[in-house]
Amino acid sequence: MNQKLKRIRQIFVALVIIAAVEGFSSCEKISYPERPVDPNATWHFQTDIQPIFNGICINCHNGVQSPDLRSGKSYQALTRAGFLKLPGETSLFYIQITTQSDHIPRTTAAEKLKILYWINQGAINN
Repeated sequence: MNQKLKRIRQIFVALVIIAAVEGFSSCEKISYPERPVDPNATWHFQTDIQPIFNGICINCHNGVQSPDLRSGKSYQALTRAGFLKLPGETSLFYIQITTQSDHIPRTTAAEKLKILYWINQGAINN
């Protein structure tokens, strides 16, 4: 009887391991296409741009590395240091997030476009 119980226990453990491996290996990443960014929409610094900085940029640009992109300081840091100029494609800020290898993967294409359109709309602190 003891041998039978041992065998049942071994089979049970094997089935649990197989189920766990199957469960973890069958997980697939679901990706959703990015929503298109409307160039004609009015982009707001506080609701559209600063959240990008808060979610991605302040890990490095938190007052130690220029520009300081923390909330309440970022707009002034960008404008005083000359990071923003028209047209947006020539703005130092836009060039850095689209050409520097350490910045490129951090922001999505949609976030880059939002920043570009905001700059082209005059980079207003709204």
